[in-house]
Amino acid sequence: MENRNQSKMKETKATIMFLCVFFALCIRFNVQAKPLSTVETEIEAKLKQLNKPAVKTIKSEDGDIIDCVNIYDQPAFDHPALKNHTIKVMPDYMLQLENSSTVEEDSESQIFQTWQKSGSCPQGTIPIRRILKEDLLKAASLDSFGQKFPQHFDNSTGQEDGYVTPTRSSAFLLTLGFNYIGAQADINVWNPKVAQTNEFTTAQIWLKNSNDSYFSSVESGWTVNPKLYGDRATRFFAYWTRDSYRSTGCFDLTCSGFVQTGQVALGASIGPISSPYREQYEINVGMFLEPNSGNWYLKVKNNIAVGYWPAEIVGLLRHSATSVEWGGQVSSTNIRKKKPHTTTQMGSGEFANGRYRQACFMRNIKIMDYSLQLKYPRDVTTVSQEPYCYNTLNDVRPGVEPMFYFGGPGRGLAYCQ
Repeated sequence: MENRNQSKMKETKATIMFLCVFFALCIRFNVQAKPLSTVETEIEAKLKQLNKPAVKTIKSEDGDIIDCVNIYDQPAFDHPALKNHTIKVMPDYMLQLENSSTVEEDSESQIFQTWQKSGSCPQGTIPIRRILKEDLLKAASLDSFGQKFPQHFDNSTGQEDGYVTPTRSSAFLLTLGFNYIGAQADINVWNPKVAQTNEFTTAQIWLKNSNDSYFSSVESGWTVNPKLYGDRATRFFAYWTRDSYRSTGCFDLTCSGFVQTGQVALGASIGPISSPYREQYEINVGMFLEPNSGNWYLKVKNNIAVGYWPAEIVGLLRHSATSVEWGGQVSSTNIRKKKPHTTTQMGSGEFANGRYRQACFMRNIKIMDYSLQLKYPRDVTTVSQEPYCYNTLNDVRPGVEPMFYFGGPGRGLAYCQ
């Protein structure tokens, strides 16, 4: 009898010990359901805001997920100024603008977006690259996701100060004037090295209403931006700001504003990519103002409409641009006297002196004024903010199509350390 009681006591102790261990593990590994944290709740809300319900989903071979979204459900219409906005298509004359470029169509026609290999979106929908939770977690804040940092602004005082640490280095061809209502170029496509995840590089066109530190701009071209896109692929982008990147605007559709109308996915990868001494690939990018509405339209490959920046979001740029820039930009905290200088490349990663098949270039550089004719700008100048790191060369010779070269390797030369 005594042995039987001892056996029962041992079983009871074992059961109690098992239950204690079980409950301890439940607590340790959060088996019990818990409410989402404030941060997780905000992230889920942001994802719901950015990723609209899809009619169809396409999984691209490069890892992107493309959602085919009803054109009237796109993020643009979350903007307070666009609540009752009526979608406007690009005027026919913009699509039919004469292009005098000598670029061979065979090369130009090869440019495409990788996701298009895997399918297409139904009529009445637009392709939108899906934003993932991982993308938001890399941002400095949810509010700043998809934005460039302001360059000449002191957030602590709310006033422009005399000097702040620069975060961008540019090399470009500049024209100044009055009443520019369009610009375009064929942009050589490369895949430059980006050294740090929080850095990016671009080859692009800027249209601005001012050449001062406070401006509105619309921008487009290609970029390598690992922090925003999660990889180091070359991607087509669009950008806008109404206040010099201080609080308005963003890349692609990462905020409300840009109205997409075409079958080009902003932020999606493009190809093929140029290689040194081998075949060169280009993509035509153009931005044009429709004077009656004040909308700025974006097109690629000469006649493919992407969408537009409505007059309601571009400030004084709705009337015209006074400054056009063609070139490249590197964003990093290690530039302009900050050592060691970044090794993030601009363009092809080679200096402009390398010229064709080595350096990144733009050709078919044109502006449009109220004559509605495309023309090479009358007065241009080259600007390189760090000529020993990234430089420029404007090759203009009689009887030869002008070619603008730009780029560089970043840190390397004795004067770029």
